[in-house]
Formats: sequence, structure tokens, C-alpha cells
Amino acid sequence: MASVMAAGQGAGKGAGPAPVHLWNPPFCGDLDIRIARDGTWFYLGTPIGRPGLVKLFSNILKLEGGKYYLVTPVEKVGIIVDDAPFVAVDFTASGTGDAQVLQFETQVGDKVLAGPDHPIRVVRDPSNGEPSPYVMVRAGLEALIDRKSFYRLVDLGVHHVHAGADWFGLWSGGAFFPVIPSAELA
Repeated sequence: MASVMAAGQGAGKGAGPAPVHLWNPPFCGDLDIRIARDGTWFYLGTPIGRPGLVKLFSNILKLEGGKYYLVTPVEKVGIIVDDAPFVAVDFTASGTGDAQVLQFETQVGDKVLAGPDHPIRVVRDPSNGEPSPYVMVRAGLEALIDRKSFYRLVDLGVHHVHAGADWFGLWSGGAFFPVIPSAELA
């Protein structure tokens, strides 16, 4: 845990996320750290109340083989993520139509421009059709787009032919991201 703390502190010095893609240390076990669906980080069942510490940990987060880890050059520890490790809590939109650009901000201050390298996807619950929208932040790590932001995004949605069918979706960074088939909105 000490090296995880030290690496997190080094990653938080304004340089952005640590180069975890370059690190492949041995697995040292699991820590009782959990990221809830609302983006709250817990340690030993208690919310981590220091936003700076959460930011530090988020900078050494890695997705590998479908599991989440906090990684340093010398150790890798497993953590639990209930849904996505980040929550997009706000966004700005500039431009219109296929020239529109959507910039999202996560609960830990990461900013990402949605586009081909940072796609938006929407998963619908098969039991009730409830949408769960996501945007890729980095290296397989996604942010769940919060409800208020998703409602605002829907106001920016347009109909467009995608994969041979009419879809309602969003443009950003020159890419169209389907949300729901247009026929289902009738």
C-alpha cells in the first residue's frame, strides 16, 4: 500500500495519469477499495473523503483482463469497480451538426473530447430499456455519464443513418454515436 500511495502522489503533480501502460509489476493481492456506481471511492467500507487522494488513486488506475488495479512500477493491487471507474459530471458542447465537439469532465477533473478515440456508447437494460451512457476516458477506462448530463445530451441529439438504419444519436469529433433506433422514438 505504501508504494501505491507514493506512486499516486507522484502521479498527482499536475502531469496527469501515470504511465501505467508501461508498468507490469507482480500482483500483490486485493485491497478493500471499491468505486461505487456514483463515483464514490470507498476504503474498508468507508467513503474516501479526501478528493485529492481519490484523484491520486485515479491516476494509477489500470484495466487489465477485465479487472481493475492500482498499479505502481513495483506492485499491482486489485480493486472493485461497481460499474465504471469514472463519472462524467458535466460537459460542454461547441459547434453544430457533424462539426459538434463534446468535452466531458469527470468527478476527478479529467477532461476528454468525445470522438473516434474517446467514443460514447449507450447500453440499455434489457429488462426495462433504461439507458446507461458512457464515454471512454483513457485506456479502456470509461466514465458513466450522469443523468443530468445525459438529459442535456439528448437535447443535442439528431437523427442520422448509421449501419444502414435510422438512429437518434450524437455527433462529436466527426463521429456519430448512436443512442437509440429512431423507430423506437415514434
